[in-house]
Amino acid sequence: MAELGAILARLAPSLGPAVAPPRALDGGITNRNFRVRLGEREYVVRLPGTDTALLGIDRAAELAASRMAARLGIAPEVAAADPEGLVTVFAGAGPLDPDRLRADPAPVARALRAFHDSGLQLPVRFWVPDLLDRYARVVRDRGADLPAAYAPTRRLAGRIAAALPLSEPVPCHDDLLGGNLLATPDGVLIVDWEYAGMGHRLFDLGNLAVNNEFDEPAEARLLAAYFDAPPTPARTAALRLMRIMSDAREAAWGVIQGVVSELDYDFAAYARRHFERLAATAADPRLEGWLDAAAA
Repeated sequence: MAELGAILARLAPSLGPAVAPPRALDGGITNRNFRVRLGEREYVVRLPGTDTALLGIDRAAELAASRMAARLGIAPEVAAADPEGLVTVFAGAGPLDPDRLRADPAPVARALRAFHDSGLQLPVRFWVPDLLDRYARVVRDRGADLPAAYAPTRRLAGRIAAALPLSEPVPCHDDLLGGNLLATPDGVLIVDWEYAGMGHRLFDLGNLAVNNEFDEPAEARLLAAYFDAPPTPARTAALRLMRIMSDAREAAWGVIQGVVSELDYDFAAYARRHFERLAATAADPRLEGWLDAAAA
């Protein structure tokens, strides 16, 4: 709270003094988030967690992505970029209903397409095989062991990367959990751009699909809305493979957070859950066909 108080004091000349005690917002498992009233408006202040740079987070990329997304109307306005945290206007929006998202993913698909095609150049690359290698080095440097599932996960991620190389990177969000999607009267907002980087546009679609439990018809609706065309076998296969890539990233993220984070959260269980879901998807007899179709 002392850290937050110092930030609010620095913000007072531009945004106004705090007129009510800050309220902690639940749900974050990387950072600490607070809802605060400064002057006549409400804001969200995000304080970074410990050693978040080790997770592949680049704060300059986050700020640039947040500002671009706000200009596109798909994210809250950035009010200030304090050296110790990011301040956005409180959106007053609620979580996007998961059933509504699966039934009609078009608003999110259009938002992602607008961001992907914005021309924004971010100073960091987001690519899962790179992250898996980096996370493994950090875990070993901290004296911890990698779980048995880590090595086969890296091998599978390498096979997927060979079929879907990062040849035309675009700015991506890369963390499309349900909690990062908000419903407004006019559409949707996407929050928490801290993992933004230059990546594969289909990773965002696979990440959205797997984290929000899309079934195959919902996947087809997502692809049709994003590409404004009926899904092709190659795009469908790529989406399925990127679901695996997403779980590889989430599982590895849980492993590294278990050695660097100070938050009270069961990161081992988080990693285990994603390793298990990844293994189940990888056991699908259609996997080889997906790899062939995506590569084609």
